[in-house]
Amino acid sequence: MMKNLLFLFVILFFTSCTSNNGGNNDCIPFLSVNGTVNLDLPEFINLQVIGGHTSTVISNRNILIIRRSSNFQAFDLQCPEQNCSTPMSFDGLKLICRCNNNQHEYNSLNGSPLTSGTTCFAKEYRVENLNGSILRITNF
Repeated sequence: MMKNLLFLFVILFFTSCTSNNGGNNDCIPFLSVNGTVNLDLPEFINLQVIGGHTSTVISNRNILIIRRSSNFQAFDLQCPEQNCSTPMSFDGLKLICRCNNNQHEYNSLNGSPLTSGTTCFAKEYRVENLNGSILRITNF
């Protein structure tokens, strides 16, 4: 009997887990993103300090880059909510989407929604530090 209960618990545990697919949730269509930024250029000077951030265009996408201690994060500034063409803003802590008289907020650590009822995640890209001054930003 105890083995059956344990087995049932394990099955329930693993079937209740979900993945956010890298924060995609099919809310933002897949578009190939692959580009580099040179941290030595003046437009990226804010990324020289921890907590610094800047936005740039890579592969025709508006992308926010944030420096975290020794690593970096990059988020697409397209609002993941349906029928919204207004780009998100960043207040230093969270990504904010203002659209159709509504405001949706997203955690800048992982793109998860902070607004009740919001199911889509902000789209996060992979950031690879190539040599200390060049970052590669990609989604593959």
